[in-house]
Amino acid sequence: MTGSVVPTVPVFPFMRLRFTRLDALLLGMTLIWGSNFTIIKAALREIPELGFNALRMVLGSIVFAAVIQHRHGIRALIARLDARDWAALAGLGVGGHFVYQWLFMSGVARTSVANSSLIFGCTPVAVALLSSWLGHERITPVRWAGVALSLAGMYLVVGQADQRGASVQGDLCIVGAMLCWAAYTVGSRPLLERHSPLVVTGFSMMIGSALYAPLGVPALLGLEWTAVRAWAWLLLVYSAVFALVVAYLIWYTAVQRVGNTRTSIYSNVVPLVAMAVAAIVLGEPMTARKFAGAAGVLAGVVLTRLELRLAADTPSEA
Repeated sequence: MTGSVVPTVPVFPFMRLRFTRLDALLLGMTLIWGSNFTIIKAALREIPELGFNALRMVLGSIVFAAVIQHRHGIRALIARLDARDWAALAGLGVGGHFVYQWLFMSGVARTSVANSSLIFGCTPVAVALLSSWLGHERITPVRWAGVALSLAGMYLVVGQADQRGASVQGDLCIVGAMLCWAAYTVGSRPLLERHSPLVVTGFSMMIGSALYAPLGVPALLGLEWTAVRAWAWLLLVYSAVFALVVAYLIWYTAVQRVGNTRTSIYSNVVPLVAMAVAAIVLGEPMTARKFAGAAGVLAGVVLTRLELRLAADTPSEA
């Protein structure tokens, strides 16, 4: 995954819009995560919540371990990690995988796709505030405007969505998960300055999965495995490989290369995908309000990719 730049498109005399291969990958990531809400809801009809996620996380960790072994050799890599690295990875594993996944799955199981995606669309605001507070990034007025525009568009998309299947408990779990995700995104930045996204994400997920897996054992022991239809297993594999491995690598490659704020703005596209998938799979109508919201969200993403020519804080995408 590279950040090679497609030729610059002039926008204003003092600004330029740059759309890179990394931006294309981030848009692909939003397709994966947006569809993942419906995929999980469907699979949970066949497999218990804790058991499903335990299998999903273990499978994702196995894939990460195989890739790390192929590229670096796990033993050699472990030997190069110092105590500071392991402490940081443990923190990311606990907060960014174990606690986050527990809250996320609890929320998705108890609230609607619309509510879940709306709440997660607030990630850029949480990430921007944390990044600014910790001094990782200076949030320019243009980027704040992009965040605000996307949030406004996102509200138009899901603000009047059908609330059937939603619950306060589920919404609160998703809020907690969103905050964990924002903290994980910002907290991973120092490690990503020393190690690749593959190493940071892979090892932190293995730690989180080791903690989460025991929670799923009772549900899996009581599961009538032969009664689970094949499509549910396929959805589990898809969610593990694409939503946990591929999408995570894209996300943290972007965090490493272009920063927390610019990466997190793409989470505002996820509700659009979630609503579109719901329209196709569940037959939910796409209204004029939703189309207007989609325009606002996409305009916000574009606005955050506008760069001042002389801005000193513009990260390199080479």
